[in-house]
Amino acid sequence: MGKQNINTSGFSLAKRKELRGDDYFDVKTIENLSIAIVCDGVGSAEEGAQAAKRVTTHLMSNFKSRPLSWSIEKSIKLFIKSINAILYEESIINYERPELVTTLTLVIIEGNRLYGANVGDSRVYLKRENILTQLSNDHALEEEGYEGVLTKAIGIDAEVEPYYFENIINKDDKILLCSDGLYTVMNDNQLEDGIGNGAHYLVKKASSLMEDDLPDDTTAVTIDILGIDQVQELKKQKLIIPKILELGMEIDGYKLEKSLIQNDRTWLCSNKGKNYVLKFAPLDAIENPNILDLFVKEAWNAKRLKAGFFPKTVIPKNRTHRYYVMKVVEGIDLKAYLKKRKLSVDDTINLAKMLLNMSQYLIKFDLVHGDIKPENIMIYKRDGKHVFKVIDFGSVTELYSINSNAGTPSYLAPERFRGASINESSELYSIGATLYESLTQAFPFGEIEPFQRPVFKKVTPLSQYNKNIPEWLMSIILRATEKENNLRYKYYSEMMYELKNPLKVKPYFDKEATLLEREPILVYRSLFTVSFMLNLVLLGYLLD
Repeated sequence: MGKQNINTSGFSLAKRKELRGDDYFDVKTIENLSIAIVCDGVGSAEEGAQAAKRVTTHLMSNFKSRPLSWSIEKSIKLFIKSINAILYEESIINYERPELVTTLTLVIIEGNRLYGANVGDSRVYLKRENILTQLSNDHALEEEGYEGVLTKAIGIDAEVEPYYFENIINKDDKILLCSDGLYTVMNDNQLEDGIGNGAHYLVKKASSLMEDDLPDDTTAVTIDILGIDQVQELKKQKLIIPKILELGMEIDGYKLEKSLIQNDRTWLCSNKGKNYVLKFAPLDAIENPNILDLFVKEAWNAKRLKAGFFPKTVIPKNRTHRYYVMKVVEGIDLKAYLKKRKLSVDDTINLAKMLLNMSQYLIKFDLVHGDIKPENIMIYKRDGKHVFKVIDFGSVTELYSINSNAGTPSYLAPERFRGASINESSELYSIGATLYESLTQAFPFGEIEPFQRPVFKKVTPLSQYNKNIPEWLMSIILRATEKENNLRYKYYSEMMYELKNPLKVKPYFDKEATLLEREPILVYRSLFTVSFMLNLVLLGYLLD
């Protein structure tokens, strides 16, 4: 589950006046998994605390590198048994008795499913519709006089069998993980009332109930489910990825009419007399879960990004194959348009504003397009004016992503070739390169081929290709395509402000531009002055 779908908090206090306790907790999002762990170290204070920390870090580390073919259940059970064996063996070798001992409670959220396990008496609760339910199972004696004596813990025996559970989660569910220091002080009603206020509130409330003299280390982690991870839900659907797509085939009522790209995975289709575009998952998605992940994210982004910048997109509920459906956008892509003619200044300004508004819209979702270029922009006429729409959701990725391969070399910011993250500034470069090409039919630094190591020297002035571009617009495009990102626009709003206020745009030149290019009037005026003075000197010499 992505970070945007949950809200987490964690807090811990040591017992009485001690500065450090035996409890340890952690909460992380690892790819599509949200993981929360609480451990309560037992035994001597030093070794119990060490055991709690080691179990937590061991589990988090293993989930980062778990084999994709392993189920969540298999991973949980094997990782717990692994760290249990390690701690037990170390204790026997070093202390001749179990000493590295801790309780454990763990939950993992993937999509709309909660996976959990516990060993010992640390607990997991779920609050739904104002009802608090304990999901974990206490491994402790209940006989009078033996309350709280553990029957199971990590590191206490050579083998361990965790209590394992699964549940479906809903929006607005609240989950609590805690050590016994919390629930022995606060009853279920108090936990139920306080869980919505977060971990800090719960632990501080427990402390206040004991007059800030907690009898045991007390730890809480809370998870608020803000929404369900739709990407994981879509990925789990059992759908066919067709190996062959041919003209005339019919899938879920859509008849394939024309392949739109070379790999035959995007088709113009008809259904009940209307035309649509169907984009199917790549063939590699059959065997490669990472490729499947990317396509599912693409489909989900295409569906949820409902704005006039993009073609309307749907994911049919009753589809049998893995694809999504887009409304047909009439017209041609901007790249094809530019092969015949340049874009007018007015159209280029409108295109710039549309791309900036689109990018600002994506920021609301913590996303960037990632591959802004003329091929991904459709141009058509409406009411006698050119209108633009952005297509291709395959490159849309998270803001500040460093692992994305999104982008096309000729439109890629120089720092992206060095592994820098995608951000507003790098997207602004792509916008600037697109505007440059739209007005000139050329590239700021020349065309860059795939796998080429580009050298960014000096931008060719736009005026060499097009004499109709106003100076203020040239300055905006030059600043947007500045090779040094610290000199480029940093935010979309900066560039938009200057587009709307051309009189406030200051002349912008490449720092390697000559003085003649930067200040031609000053240069010519200086030359005239020098020439005039030399002529006066020469005249005086002749008169003498």
